[in-house]
Amino acid sequence: MMNRMPSLLASSVGTAATPAPRTALSKDSELAGAIKALVISGDRETARERFAELVAHQQRRAIRIACHYLRNAHDADEAVQDAFVKVFTHITSYREDLPFEVWFTRVLVNGCLDLRKARARRLRWVVSPSSQPDVWPQDPIAPDQSPEERLVSRERAQEIAAAVQRLPDRQRAVFTFCHIAGQSTREVSQALGLREATVRVHLFRAVRKLRGLLERR
Repeated sequence: MMNRMPSLLASSVGTAATPAPRTALSKDSELAGAIKALVISGDRETARERFAELVAHQQRRAIRIACHYLRNAHDADEAVQDAFVKVFTHITSYREDLPFEVWFTRVLVNGCLDLRKARARRLRWVVSPSSQPDVWPQDPIAPDQSPEERLVSRERAQEIAAAVQRLPDRQRAVFTFCHIAGQSTREVSQALGLREATVRVHLFRAVRKLRGLLERR
């Protein structure tokens, strides 16, 4: 995903800000509704089995989002697992008219923010932070890439990730939802509790700022 980000930044902001509306809920949303019904009926064992399907579908995307917030593979994995536990624990509160991806992403992002706050409090007591670099999970390498192309792609991905971290919090959240999580501005407005027009403004400003940061590099 990350090595495709330059093309996203180079594309028209107007196009990125106005994706096609989604008229039907996703298969994962339907699955979440079925799991909710199973839990309500008392069949938690079957509900757990079906929930494992949701985890398999959402895990890679969730890890990518968490890594953009936490920049640490261990913390990202912890945040993702906690989010899945919270979602299953509170699945009966899931609204079937809301895309499951929006609800899950909101839970995940809130967990990431809480973990960042906790980590910041811990770091106040650390004299010498670890010198080991954070390890980010990598997307599969395209088989037709040369070693030089893989190196350039990885370096470019790291530059983009660093630039995203320099965005203001709200712009970073909107950009992460739209370009990393692949959600529409309508879904982002539901997840963040913002008007859709406000989401578009933050997305426009985020893309413009990222372009400036990357051009200077």
